[in-house]
Amino acid sequence: MTGPKSSIGQGEFIALMAMLSATVAFSIDSMLPALPEIGAELSPYALNRAQLILTAFVLGMGLGTFFTGPLSDAFGRKPIIIGGAIIYCTGAAIAWASPTLEWMLAARLLQGLGAAGPRVVSMAIVRDLYSGRQMARIMSFTMIVFMIVPAIAPSLGAIIIAGFGWRGIFATYVVFSIITMVWFLLRQPETLSQADRRPLQPALLWSALVEVLSHPTTRLAIMVQTLAFSILFCLLSTVQPMFDQSYGQGTYFPLWFALIAVCSAGASALNARIIVRLGMRRVITSVLALQVVLSLIMIAAVLLPIPTPVEFAIFLIWVISVFFQGGLTIGNLNAMAMEPMGHIAGMAASVTAALATVGSVLIAAPIGQQFNGTPLPIAIGVAACATLAFLLARRIKRSA
Repeated sequence: MTGPKSSIGQGEFIALMAMLSATVAFSIDSMLPALPEIGAELSPYALNRAQLILTAFVLGMGLGTFFTGPLSDAFGRKPIIIGGAIIYCTGAAIAWASPTLEWMLAARLLQGLGAAGPRVVSMAIVRDLYSGRQMARIMSFTMIVFMIVPAIAPSLGAIIIAGFGWRGIFATYVVFSIITMVWFLLRQPETLSQADRRPLQPALLWSALVEVLSHPTTRLAIMVQTLAFSILFCLLSTVQPMFDQSYGQGTYFPLWFALIAVCSAGASALNARIIVRLGMRRVITSVLALQVVLSLIMIAAVLLPIPTPVEFAIFLIWVISVFFQGGLTIGNLNAMAMEPMGHIAGMAASVTAALATVGSVLIAAPIGQQFNGTPLPIAIGVAACATLAFLLARRIKRSA
């Protein structure tokens, strides 16, 4: 233990941290069924631009993480999470009223800035209380709860659209955030003591940034995490169009996505069982190698003249593998990046999340825009990212 003990039980703590992190997943996955309607209303002549509603949110979240960590190191964890929730709700309200795609993208950018608070500071809270492989274990259990949200979010989004139109989703975001913040305020004590806070001074921030980027393990973990996020985001932004346009499964997409999320949740459960025995580096490299192989199989399935049902089965396994890969890599990469940085946990969380998120958007957005009605461009992009991530992960020292 490296900080003040939480006064709530570990089970409730894991669930609460998962809900804070799930703000991001809910804000992305519940939008997936709405993309065709939003595209038809706000960008009828360039439907692929509707994907930018997802990437704008992710970009805002990445930019916000540059600030949330240092602010939480200076003022404590709780005020920054609450402030982020207020910005998040403001962005949701503007998105609800957006008359054009440009207004929508600006609102989603603001919403992402607010979501950076819960996303980054929740990691710092975990680092305040745990370290090493135990921290990775806690993050794995957090991911189990976290994955429940993607399983139900598209179905919930579809129900909201049916009853209130796609704008009703943004009202749901506000309700979700309020419930989570009330729980957080009432139950979770501040984990950063006054003695451990760092003044918000440019010189200290710069020295912390240099320290984070100078450590070889942290630097490599950030690079691999960037590519892992790229794989997830380029698939997330195109998964609904692929099910709909490539395989005619748009009507059943929420059910397919629920199946994908449930299967992917098993990755975090598996990681929690094997991480202490095998170590983070071995798990990460093995999963990335498997991702390369499965992506090459997906490319071959599109290019070869095979029956459509067989191709769809391969596609479904491939999509599950991408999300499964995330459950076995991202939490471990977070832990590897944060482990040497306990004394500047907030800044380390910010730099890690910001660089990985912004970098992944710059990689994933162009890949997503290449969607041509088939999974081929996306599969090629995933294969390339997974290959590079595997090569970089092998360079991380085994002692990590």
